[in-house]
Amino acid sequence: MTLTLLLDTHTFLWFVNDSPELSQTAINLLESENELLVSIASLWEIAIKVNLKKLILATNYQQFIPQQLALNQIGILPISLNHLSIYTDLPLYHRDPFDRLIIAQAMSEKLSIISIDQKLDLYEIDRQW
Repeated sequence: MTLTLLLDTHTFLWFVNDSPELSQTAINLLESENELLVSIASLWEIAIKVNLKKLILATNYQQFIPQQLALNQIGILPISLNHLSIYTDLPLYHRDPFDRLIIAQAMSEKLSIISIDQKLDLYEIDRQW
């Protein structure tokens, strides 16, 4: 059965950089024939960190992101008005606005999130790790 999975920001970065931080479950899900998505919010978060020099990519952002999306067959999940509506009603268990938007997207689209972040378990979503 093919799943559609939403990658948390760190999961995306660890996956495209072949990081040993990924769990075996995450690796199995990422390397199967599942549909992989990354939120545009994650790509925005990465851009902010690159701009602030808190994250250094192998090449510049303008090359790295499109190249990795294509190479790893990862689609982009845009932000919809429904995602933002859900976001406004989320309890503040998680303080990070990017993570909260990813949670809202997962709820709206009924997606599992691949993430190490256990705070996501406080929301009505499926987190895989």
